[in-house]
Amino acid sequence: MIISGKNSVYEALVAGKTINKVAIFDVKGKEKIVELCKKNKVRIDFVSKEYLDKLSTHHQGVVAVVTDYKYSSVDEILSSKSDEGHFIVVLDGVQDPHNLGSIIRVCDCAGVDGLIIEDRRSASVNETVFKTSCGAVNHVKIARVKNINDVIRDFKKKNIWVYSAEAGGESVYKTNLTGDLCIVMGSEGFGVGELTKKLSDRLISLPMFGKVNSLNVSTATSAIIYEALRQRRGK
Repeated sequence: MIISGKNSVYEALVAGKTINKVAIFDVKGKEKIVELCKKNKVRIDFVSKEYLDKLSTHHQGVVAVVTDYKYSSVDEILSSKSDEGHFIVVLDGVQDPHNLGSIIRVCDCAGVDGLIIEDRRSASVNETVFKTSCGAVNHVKIARVKNINDVIRDFKKKNIWVYSAEAGGESVYKTNLTGDLCIVMGSEGFGVGELTKKLSDRLISLPMFGKVNSLNVSTATSAIIYEALRQRRGK
């Protein structure tokens, strides 16, 4: 798999990902990447811009060739429980890799324990996700499962509250988002699935006051996660 862009490659090196080689055009501005490559004994190839253009359209003069992304397990995410309780995000059919990358970046910034996606109806971690997340994909546990509803059933057995974001639900600002919590965000076009909504303990919504009655899923996820963070950390 290809990772392109200065931030994405740098974060992959910092995280200790298995990198086969790094190809660089023009070292200027990439000195830290070269230094990390030498420190981690990663092969560096100094190449032409034309060579990188063939590998990636937005490379910023640096591309890394890495092994395929290694997903975490749900158990690994559950083991990351903080003092405030489990804080997990589930994506139900989010297919745009730009949205997935943006959500991963928010999850990292907010200290979410992990992100769960479905293997059939979701974007997977690829070059676009790496770049959009600005390298945050290296620091967030992401599990890819066959059926998110089975995961939700298991969470409920473990007394983890499951709240799905959907129009017409209770305002997130009136909802208690502390304790063991799983937030489910739906797809760009269809929202949260009917069975998933039925399995959820509650439906939550962001209040809308304008002419447009919906938000981009990554924007909505950011707002909900940070309201939960405010309640959980008291800041």
